[in-house]
Amino acid sequence: MSKQLHSAIFHPTLRQWAESGTEITPKNLMYPVFVVENDEAKEEIPSMPGVCRYGSKSLIKALELLVAKGLQAVLLFGVIDQLPKNSTGTSADSIDNPVIRLLPMLRAKFPELLIACDVCLCPYTDHGHCGILESSDGTINNDASIARLAEIALAYAKAGAHIVAPSDMMDNRIAAIKGILKREGFQETVALLSYAVKFASGFYGPFRDAAKSAPAFGDRSCYQLPSGARGLAAQAAARDVAEGADMLMVKPGLAYLDILRDVRNNYPNHPLFVYQVSGEYAMIHWAAANGALDLHRAVFETMKSFRRAGADVIITYYTPLILEELSKRL
Repeated sequence: MSKQLHSAIFHPTLRQWAESGTEITPKNLMYPVFVVENDEAKEEIPSMPGVCRYGSKSLIKALELLVAKGLQAVLLFGVIDQLPKNSTGTSADSIDNPVIRLLPMLRAKFPELLIACDVCLCPYTDHGHCGILESSDGTINNDASIARLAEIALAYAKAGAHIVAPSDMMDNRIAAIKGILKREGFQETVALLSYAVKFASGFYGPFRDAAKSAPAFGDRSCYQLPSGARGLAAQAAARDVAEGADMLMVKPGLAYLDILRDVRNNYPNHPLFVYQVSGEYAMIHWAAANGALDLHRAVFETMKSFRRAGADVIITYYTPLILEELSKRL
């Protein structure tokens, strides 16, 4: 006897039951935001239509609307024009850094909002790489890099971040950051979200435009994972768990759903994030803008795919669109 399936999906509620575990709610979303020095700024990003860089005042106005619709978490990226860029990224933890200036304002304005800060050097270095380079040949000085990243994470913690999220993929940076947070008394009040499995990807292009962080030479393939490296992905996640990461991330999303499922299966007790990156955002946007697909349907289909693969939280630039849609369903 053949198995009949239609009888299980002919009614909308039956279809919802069949999709159990892939629900999308505000708690499953984290909104990535670019923060600039000019407090009044709202700068459109041509390669990411609908996404802007915000100054502190304009961002607070934008977040007021989103928090009212259920926004629970943001991920902040600093972008600088006036502050200096140099070989060690001294502006990353300067008191004038736009993220550090913004954090106390967000904590005061939105006391229930969970605030994560991306920790990396690339937006603040003159060479655009994610670590400190050896002066002789331009390769990464890993020990110097993780010491510097730990200093930056501590500065964000002191300014009010709930979560620090190192995205650099330097070896052993989780242990370095955990160590400095413990020494400074933040071990119980600041969580660490590791970009544990971050691939060298062709889907990052619009982000580098948005964050003004493109490398001045070469690429990041010597420290980000090769796209086919399933074994290295497993090793990277295992290392970061062993070093004390509180949460794990896979980045990008759609091209790495198998990796996302691997990490979920191996670490069922760690909250798992996936980043729907800038190129994924732009790909869906432009396909919809040119009539190739329905935007809302495609966005929610990708959200379900991330949840189905095991993600607890999805970092997506489509968060405002999703919150708007969810608010209509209440």
